[in-house]
Amino acid sequence: MAPVDLIGSSPKFRAVLAELEKVAPVDSSVLLQGETGTGKEVIARAIHDASPRRNNRFVALNCAAIPAALLESELFGHEKGAFTGAWGLAKGRFQSADGGTIFLDEIGDMPLEIQPKLLRVLQEREFERLGSGQTVRVNVRVVAATNQDLAQLVNRKLFRADLFYRLNVVPIHLPPLRERIQDILPLTQCFVARFAARLNKTIDVIPDDVLAVLKAHDWPGNVRELQNVIERAVLFSPGPALSLHMGLTPTRKETIEMPKRTLAEADREHILETLHKTNWMIGGQDGAANLLGLPRTTLIYKMRKLGIETRRSPVTPMLRELAEEECCAAANG
Repeated sequence: MAPVDLIGSSPKFRAVLAELEKVAPVDSSVLLQGETGTGKEVIARAIHDASPRRNNRFVALNCAAIPAALLESELFGHEKGAFTGAWGLAKGRFQSADGGTIFLDEIGDMPLEIQPKLLRVLQEREFERLGSGQTVRVNVRVVAATNQDLAQLVNRKLFRADLFYRLNVVPIHLPPLRERIQDILPLTQCFVARFAARLNKTIDVIPDDVLAVLKAHDWPGNVRELQNVIERAVLFSPGPALSLHMGLTPTRKETIEMPKRTLAEADREHILETLHKTNWMIGGQDGAANLLGLPRTTLIYKMRKLGIETRRSPVTPMLRELAEEECCAAANG
């Protein structure tokens, strides 16, 4: 079986991966349930990629994004003249996915009048195109997803009970990001690497205070929201350290525990950030010393004291001797 390549090691996410490993090799219908942005399509693709159907098509359709009047045609296709504007025969998503997997997102928004036809496909593996009496047979695995409570929709007569039971053979609940706090760092690292490469930038540091803020946010938009925040952060970060372009409101009840740092550590980090901004140029009007409001030799002394290498900004022998003399004077005075 193909490996499931997904990011996360939290207990709840490991439980999801364990369920995927069991369900992927079989053809049972799967119902993915979870909040918006939890990665339901990613999970659906993982199921397909780890299944015997992996060499055939994975076809995705958001049921909420298609007008009700067009959804039946989108799913099952239509014949020429079936309705105004139907200029020729068109295959639907089910026929396109024959031999593979169809992912029906936001299944709870499917109109009641179309649900019996979907039920028939699940039970009999056959349907008729819109405007045709000819039966089309397909071999398709169905993975559906919803952020709604389908059982409640059934109780309110907004979703067919028989279709719900047919879809709900293997229910998998995707935990929200606020319940996967330990996954925030690896997800952030993945997104930083992806967007830095796309934007041709070098971001190789995720500061502890930035990570603390990310972990304190409640993430109502889940992984999708985190992805958008990191893309924006990478775009606007001035140096190799990730900085949040727009502040996130700590919505979790827990207090943000900021890492304790000594004054020397804070001083070292500030000097390094300034050196990165000036491309390691120490002296001159645009150099780090001027930005920090320090004499050049005092900055060199501080850098040596804090263990900051100056290889990227070599000093000539004459200037080095002068710097050493002034550094000694600063140390003794």
